[in-house]
Amino acid sequence: MMTTFTGNGYRITFLTSRLVRLEYQEENHFEDELTTCVRCRNFPEVEVVCQRGAQGMELDTEHLHIVYNEGPFSTHGLSISVKGGLTVYHSTWRYGEAFTTLGGTARTLDGADGRIPVGEGVISRQGFSVLDDSASMLLTDDGRFIPRQASGSDLYFFGYGHDYAEGLKDYHRLTGAVPMLPRYALGNWWSRYHEYTEESYLQLMARFERAGIPLSVAVIDMDWHLTDVPYGSGWTGYTWNKKLFPDPRRFLEALHQRGMRTTLNLHPAGGVAPHEAEYDRFCAAVGRDPQHKQIIDFDPADNKFMRAYFEHLHHPLEAEGVDFWWIDWQQGAVCSVEGLDPLWVLNEQHYRDSQRHGERGMILSRYAGPGSHRCPVGFSGDTIMSWESLQFQPEFTATAANIGYPWWSHDIGGHMRGIRSDELSVRWLQFGVFSPIMRLHSSKMNFASKEPWAYGGEAEHIMTEYLRLRHRLIPYIYTAAERTHRLGEALVRPVYYRYPEVHEAYQVSNQYVFGQSLMVCPITQPMDQALQMACVTAWLPEGHWFDFETGQIYTGGRMLKLWRMLADYPVLAQEGAIIPMADELRADKNPAELTLRVYAGSDGHFDMYEDDGILLDGEHVVTHIQLDWQNRNLHLCAEGAVNLLPEMRIWHVECIGFADTQVSMDGNVLPAQYDASRNALCFSFANQPGQTAVITFEEAKIASDNWLARAEKILHQAQTSNEEKEKIWHLLNRSRRSASVLGTLQAICTTPGLVECLTEVMFAQDEE
Repeated sequence: MMTTFTGNGYRITFLTSRLVRLEYQEENHFEDELTTCVRCRNFPEVEVVCQRGAQGMELDTEHLHIVYNEGPFSTHGLSISVKGGLTVYHSTWRYGEAFTTLGGTARTLDGADGRIPVGEGVISRQGFSVLDDSASMLLTDDGRFIPRQASGSDLYFFGYGHDYAEGLKDYHRLTGAVPMLPRYALGNWWSRYHEYTEESYLQLMARFERAGIPLSVAVIDMDWHLTDVPYGSGWTGYTWNKKLFPDPRRFLEALHQRGMRTTLNLHPAGGVAPHEAEYDRFCAAVGRDPQHKQIIDFDPADNKFMRAYFEHLHHPLEAEGVDFWWIDWQQGAVCSVEGLDPLWVLNEQHYRDSQRHGERGMILSRYAGPGSHRCPVGFSGDTIMSWESLQFQPEFTATAANIGYPWWSHDIGGHMRGIRSDELSVRWLQFGVFSPIMRLHSSKMNFASKEPWAYGGEAEHIMTEYLRLRHRLIPYIYTAAERTHRLGEALVRPVYYRYPEVHEAYQVSNQYVFGQSLMVCPITQPMDQALQMACVTAWLPEGHWFDFETGQIYTGGRMLKLWRMLADYPVLAQEGAIIPMADELRADKNPAELTLRVYAGSDGHFDMYEDDGILLDGEHVVTHIQLDWQNRNLHLCAEGAVNLLPEMRIWHVECIGFADTQVSMDGNVLPAQYDASRNALCFSFANQPGQTAVITFEEAKIASDNWLARAEKILHQAQTSNEEKEKIWHLLNRSRRSASVLGTLQAICTTPGLVECLTEVMFAQDEE
């Protein structure tokens, strides 16, 4: 039973002690129907203290204080304060006053060449935000969208202070949970606007396979259908081009046999033309005479049209093997019903239709406003190939979490125009690996394709390794996807979610948390040609941090510049982090062999989630992995539907940042190797799912990083004076790390930036 206060023209409903619905409608016509944004108002009763006086009433919860004069909503008549002394004077909202949130997201990045404005989210440093649902359409029981019958205010006040995660959790309760993605969606997607044939496409897939590059989704752009047509522009189509794909069923089955799913591009705005294979049946379904040979306009507000749209234009293609649809809607936000956004209808109905067989749905489509998270995945549009575009994408992706929209898919590498740069392509792909959806894409240009072998030798090797890494990370990312579904916790989210009271967390807008335990600091600018390295200014919170790949150890609690060669990307694991990685690169299977990276310095845990990867209501199994740093133990045990797992699982454990020590299991010493270059203690074991494995370390100490070896690598790479490098090397070899050595280094270094590179590795780790 919700706690509600009503009066002449107003209704105030407390959904939680920090979330309040505020309605004003002069005729007391309040809507209880669901809307295009809001899907649930069934919250527990909230304890509210009400005091009335001559000037109106005051309402208090544990977290909010509301003053309202019981008249039309106005700046002087309605205010809400967030309790707790969050700020001196900025934590009070007055109706109608402007306020600033920490940002949200935008409908599209089409044509963007750098930063664009984004909408508001539901969290702010001021401690409050307001979601305006006044103009949204109503959703009827039979799935139709209708306009509201009367105008008025319908607002949701979020007063969560700096508890951003709790605010987003209740936002998702209000607007609907983020659906669980199919497991295959988290692998690499291949996409290109190109006139492929069945033969050329399968040959390309075979070449990816020979190169050891895993793919999980095939995206076929608009040339799959007829484009040279007598009606319309050719952008819209629902009939295979048999000159290119003579046997679509055979083609799609060949992709399925490779473990890939397929999506086809749609531009629905052109309607249904007489040349379409299903035109006659479509006309019969909508009551039109096919003999007239007229284009039937696309009308998302017409239920009869939309039923025929799915039954006759899409379901036959799905029966041939199409798995989901790329809704490339670009034709605005107007249709025959005022206020109804065609994109919203397409997203909602396509997604709902994709679940009709009991499998998880998925689409690829642009953002249609708050609530769009219910229809993943987002297509961010056609960006320019430029450093400016790359510089904005990490921030754009992370702030989307503030409006509950976690699954952006970008055109990794950029879509069109711009420049050809191997370095830019590598850095963009590295970001793509650590983004929600990894989809390579390019426009219909001869020199813009994103195959790794289309680049130079070093770039090809790096891109290949990172594309493999994406598939290795699927156990970690899939667990994050389940947390997104269950908790509303986005895979990619701003650093301030975890450190809301630390000023520096708000200063690194491109840096973000990736899953439970990783921090990504994207490189979005070209390298220094003399140093052959690029840098990013990052903030490391307190504690120990470890480079995800190299194992370099950092002491946190500071801002610093991270310098990386082209093959390296600054991804940091916090102390106690546990990262499961697949050694088998099929995205659609639970692997029998995994690598487990465990990071030193603190207790840690990771509950690895697995299921069949596709069913809406299937069974699942969780492998609990626990590092007890103080007691020098590592525990693993699977609980749940262990029948989903292989009969025997092999674990390759890499203990990063550990000093070399003896390892045992069940009293038996395990063969172990120590990789000093990565500060990694490595060993393997096998166990049956459901059986507990306990690993014991003789000692648990953080290693001392070999900073001198890292400095030598930097000097080798630098394209600068050999004499200068010899002087530096002599200094570093005969001295301990100290302020005096740093001063001497600054005096003898003439290459700009070289001191910064060397200082990073010299002073990354405090002396214990």
